[in-house]
Amino acid sequence: MRNQDEAAIVACIPSLRRYARGLVSDAHRADDLVQDTLERAWGRISQWQRRDDIRPWLFGILHNRFVDVVRATRSRPEESAGDDLPDTVQRAEQSDRLEVRDLDRALQRLPSEQREVLLLVAVEEMSYQEAAGVTGVPIGTVMSRLARARERLRRELQNRAPAEQGATTLQRIK
Repeated sequence: MRNQDEAAIVACIPSLRRYARGLVSDAHRADDLVQDTLERAWGRISQWQRRDDIRPWLFGILHNRFVDVVRATRSRPEESAGDDLPDTVQRAEQSDRLEVRDLDRALQRLPSEQREVLLLVAVEEMSYQEAAGVTGVPIGTVMSRLARARERLRRELQNRAPAEQGATTLQRIK
């Protein structure tokens, strides 16, 4: 492997970790997913088309590995993805932490197909074409999943329980 290829893969690690954390919502499992992805990428670097950007190729490997893990854990619901919230960066304001927590919980309640597309397009700033390549679905499907994810996320955040809204409001007043 050329040093240039190695540098390109290493440069993608923070994005891969962010995407994996969004998918599985557990730091240790996300790191395992990224580790599996990197091992597979290094082992199959000859399959990468050097004329293409390496980032979608790596995200495709991560996505496929995530799908494999989800399928394997369906028979063990106590270990399913999305049960635990990830550790969040310490915020200066309590209300910020509550909002981040609410957003993370709402994200985890999205169906995985919608969450995947939302994370790829909105967070990782991939084009619809790249997201379609990563997830293996047509561009139209990416667009419709993204629209449904955004709408459902908006509704989830607007319809928080009154107690949660009161807590957030109370923290803003203090």
